[in-house]
Amino acid sequence: MAVKLRPLLGLFGVITAAISAEFNDQVASIAGGDISGGLGLSHDPSTWFDSLYVSAEVFGMAVSPFLLVTFSLRQFSLFVVLLNVCSSAVIPYAPDAVALYLLRIMQGLSGGFTIPLLMTTALRVLEPSIRLYGLAVYALTATFTPALATSMAGLWTDLVGWQFVFLEAVPLCTLAGLLIWFGLPQDPGRYERFRKFNWRGALLILIGLGSFSTMLQQGDRLDWFNSDLICVLAAISAIAIPLLIVNEWFAEIPFLKLQMLGSRNFAYGAAALLLFVIVSPSASSVPNNFLREVQDMRPEQFYTVSLLIAGIQLVMLPLMAFLLDFPQIDARIWSVIGLLLVGGGCVGASFCTIAWFREQFYLWQIMQGIGQPMVVMPLLMMATNTVKDPTQGPFASSLVNTPRAVAEAVGVWLTQLVGRWRGGLHSARLTDQLGQERFGVLQGVPRGPFTGPLTDRALPPVFLPNGHPASPGALAQLNELVAQQTRILTVSDLYLVFAGVAGLLLLVLLILPVRTLPPRLEFAQK
Repeated sequence: MAVKLRPLLGLFGVITAAISAEFNDQVASIAGGDISGGLGLSHDPSTWFDSLYVSAEVFGMAVSPFLLVTFSLRQFSLFVVLLNVCSSAVIPYAPDAVALYLLRIMQGLSGGFTIPLLMTTALRVLEPSIRLYGLAVYALTATFTPALATSMAGLWTDLVGWQFVFLEAVPLCTLAGLLIWFGLPQDPGRYERFRKFNWRGALLILIGLGSFSTMLQQGDRLDWFNSDLICVLAAISAIAIPLLIVNEWFAEIPFLKLQMLGSRNFAYGAAALLLFVIVSPSASSVPNNFLREVQDMRPEQFYTVSLLIAGIQLVMLPLMAFLLDFPQIDARIWSVIGLLLVGGGCVGASFCTIAWFREQFYLWQIMQGIGQPMVVMPLLMMATNTVKDPTQGPFASSLVNTPRAVAEAVGVWLTQLVGRWRGGLHSARLTDQLGQERFGVLQGVPRGPFTGPLTDRALPPVFLPNGHPASPGALAQLNELVAQQTRILTVSDLYLVFAGVAGLLLLVLLILPVRTLPPRLEFAQK
């Protein structure tokens, strides 16, 4: 029993490191305003603070499986933990912007290195009979940690100090390092693999995927192709990504073993995780942004909305691992139910109005919290059941996690796209309605062809003196009301777009995967 306990402790250490890495991303994103103020960053430089993290994370997820095999799982895990704690602890005291960006890149690399480590360690440590519980542990990083991030952001920024958004990594990484050092077995290094290192692939991942993720995150701020930088990044992506695909197909030791996508279930797992990461903000950042921007609430005031999701995950993930172990029910059925719940939660939340506070989101958050594990757990089981050879595990980890990292940038792009197009449309329509009123008494029910949105959103009355120019205060109030209604309508549209992405994932589910058995039975047949 003691022999089996040590690798489980090592796995728990990797879990702790993964949670710390996810906090580096999620908590810092939620607390972005406080961090920017504390570091003295204006808006534009602060966008690079997040963008560089994601781009570095993409590269780290792609190359992590190669490095962990070369240096051994234990040695590489300890290095990643050290990289995380060193970069995180110094960020609050960075002397200038250049040092700050370099430290943020190191943070992103550590985050990218860590998530594939978690999947690889879980698949190695846990036998097929309990592998589903290892997948549940991995799923924590996709569902539980983002939901918990809001509570952590509120704790640090409102009650302690923004510096602890980064300093929290010190105790977490210390615990993780001790458990990894004690629990994970020490394999011999395979440094001869560097002779066959895929240098072209690494360069193309760095340039191609890095440019692509940066373009998606910075495009809206720089007005897309009206910016020379965005045009250059787009051209680099268009050239480098196809070259990367060709290189990885023929490379002796690829980072992305694309041949594995020939398996329908593995292809579904990779594609479904990408789409799931795109739609996952509907349960975390979207309601949080609504309460922050529309109701002017702080994370300390609305953390319960996301905390509800986190609490449900702690129950649903092990429950789904238990239920999927029964072969009588097809895992795809669970996914269908989960996607219907996620899509229904998005549609329900799209009816948000100016009267919505925390309580109005609870029902839809519960639907999301129940549905997300029902989607993630089956897709992970379908994908990992195709990996029969242990040597293929690192390749599978890289091919599943790299699209997941890219999906984070795609989610940012999609959110900004809806905000620009639909937000601009709503603003123009609302302004046009108000313009038709000219002067007079505006009582929240304007005349004109588009009376529905304002009436439904219960616009409070603003009184303008008839026949006289409105006072600056009244115009400012009117402008704020229009901006508020625009944000509400845009959030509503964003929820509907995420519901559409969930519908697309449902379509992929109905077409691509085939039935699979629980790991204890699937591997027993081989």
